[in-house]
Amino acid sequence: MKHPKWTEADSDKAQQIWSEYQKQHNLTDRIGQTVGIDPKSSCIWFGDSIQAIVQQRDSEGLDSPLFFQRIGEKTYFRKGGRK
Repeated sequence: MKHPKWTEADSDKAQQIWSEYQKQHNLTDRIGQTVGIDPKSSCIWFGDSIQAIVQQRDSEGLDSPLFFQRIGEKTYFRKGGRK
């Protein structure tokens, strides 16, 4: 299945979905886990890593692009060393 190009609007929508979800759910037991957010369907998946979420979705026959966030962190991954 071919998906449209990911846009900044997709990122904004996914972050909005995640923000609303956090307001309604206690996530203290999930800190450090990965969350994948589909901005088109508003579905959310949890796992230990991006790979775990992708495998879970593959088994469900889903392949739409996701926005990933590490629970309790401002960014999922930061590249580069500290000086």
